[in-house]
Amino acid sequence: MGPILVTGGSGQLATSLENLGGPRIVRVGRPEFDFEKPDTIAAVMERVKPAVVVNAAAWTAVDLAEKETAGADAANRTGPEALAQACAKSGIPLVHVSTDYVFAGDKGSPYVETDPVTPATVYGRTKAEGEQAVLNANPQTVVLRTSWVYAAHGKNFVKTMINAGAKNPALRVVGDQHGNPTNADDLAEAILAIISKIETTGWKPEYAGIYHASGQGETTWHGLAVAALKEAANHGQTMPDVTAIRTEDWPTPAKRPQDSRLDCGKLSRVFGVTLPAWEHSLARTVKSLFAHA
Repeated sequence: MGPILVTGGSGQLATSLENLGGPRIVRVGRPEFDFEKPDTIAAVMERVKPAVVVNAAAWTAVDLAEKETAGADAANRTGPEALAQACAKSGIPLVHVSTDYVFAGDKGSPYVETDPVTPATVYGRTKAEGEQAVLNANPQTVVLRTSWVYAAHGKNFVKTMINAGAKNPALRVVGDQHGNPTNADDLAEAILAIISKIETTGWKPEYAGIYHASGQGETTWHGLAVAALKEAANHGQTMPDVTAIRTEDWPTPAKRPQDSRLDCGKLSRVFGVTLPAWEHSLARTVKSLFAHA
């Protein structure tokens, strides 16, 4: 079995894939691999000669994307499309990571893969367009939409809350946005399991398409913050007072989905993959943070 090329540089998911995937993982990022420089895509593909590619690279600065539309488009649509074309040329599968932000969050129940996309932000729009671009470019493409990704490494909400809780006796956190927290290690394990099945059975046409892949269970940003800080308190950190506020009390340039919960049943049915409950993974993550502090 050949190398698994993982884009995304030092991002959370790329790091988790490298940590968990063993010697097959070849992780690349800028400047060696840059979606704004298409010639770097061909150069890396030629050097690595991968058996499969995982695209974990993206423009994830949601608010900045409202101004820097060209950069978001290159990272989330045209770049992934060129990568998918390169995969098609080599006849290899592509696993492309997408986001819950392709939905506006106004459905009122968990989204399934066949729900129409309704992005309310530049980030969400470019990611939605990127999904279709990669699916059209390479018939051997699996798109994984995920949400609220965090890990013991990298920059993320959980680490931000724990750091803020260590310095402040009181915090205010949005409590009316609902979603599924997803641990990057869990998502990496799911991706590796998908690749393993594809390699065991050979590519099947029914594998192609969009899947939802997030942690089991739901909460709000406030609920996630409280849970993370309670876990931190188990490791000796003082528990601050955490007040739930409304979205309008914390205005941002890009509108966040109010309810972007994802139904992940299709991933289980097709690939036999189910991510763990978010509370279990959160406890493991916080334990790791304090162990390495």
